[in-house]
Amino acid sequence: MVSMGSLARVPVIGGLSQQLRAQMMEPVQRLFGADRLPFEQYTEPAGDPGLFGPDSVTWRVHADPSMVVGGLAAVMLQTLHPLAMAGVADHSDYRDDPFGRLSRTASFVAATTFGSTAVADRMIEMVKRIHTRVVGTAPDGRAYSASDPELVTWIHMAEVANFLRAHQRFVPFPVRGEAIDRYYHEMAVIPERFGVGDVPRSRAEARAYFRDIRPQLALSDQAQEAIRFLTTPPIRTMHPGLAMAQQVTIQAAVGLLPEWGRQMLGLRRAPTLVDLTLVRPAAHALLSTLRLAGGPSAELAQARRRCAALPAA
Repeated sequence: MVSMGSLARVPVIGGLSQQLRAQMMEPVQRLFGADRLPFEQYTEPAGDPGLFGPDSVTWRVHADPSMVVGGLAAVMLQTLHPLAMAGVADHSDYRDDPFGRLSRTASFVAATTFGSTAVADRMIEMVKRIHTRVVGTAPDGRAYSASDPELVTWIHMAEVANFLRAHQRFVPFPVRGEAIDRYYHEMAVIPERFGVGDVPRSRAEARAYFRDIRPQLALSDQAQEAIRFLTTPPIRTMHPGLAMAQQVTIQAAVGLLPEWGRQMLGLRRAPTLVDLTLVRPAAHALLSTLRLAGGPSAELAQARRRCAALPAA
């Protein structure tokens, strides 16, 4: 693993040449392009705003590279639900194909955010069909199903809460106040399309949800294995720059988790001196570099053009 001291050497790069930008972004694009889902496209039909549209808080939050940190923190938190974790352990290939799984998850989030309404619905229907096959029995003897509304809500809330936390921590001018409630309200459309009716739609409802569900959470053996994999992934064949970025992202994601989540997972408590003086500055530097090097994503640019175009007659 890269030493904590080395995190302080992540540079903030300005005035990047086109060639340098391409060199920096190529391994990142290769990572997130490892295995995209079918039906993913952002150009048609003209004038369709999708589930959210360019004026939504969701577009603003999901357009930033901080989503990478928030997404990893969400996966860490999700392991604490024994039934959700059993489904992943029994039916996922995350150990053998972690980058493929990461890419498919990113594909789903991007397509349901920036794609047309039809694309988002096709993605959701595809995942719903997959969920019908994710059934089994957890090590504690309880039956699980990925279609269970309670598990769908848990996965959803872990994601939106950590996407938002990453946005607020690492974006220079993040959404505040009522816009946060709007984000929860907007994002509720995703679990609703999965058939879940009662989803938190505000900061207050989100706080109450996490307070009420904590007695159901536990660090199972399967969760411990997943956390070990997530925090010490294999990096031998990885591009050196991507390996460094990976370690920064892991440490930033750990620091993003709520204190009760870190305690349950047996991870370091934050904020610590290391977190404040090394991890957060390194993560800010990394994300600033990605913003400068990458600019707006291709998905966002295409979605903007689609929304601005006149609908076909």
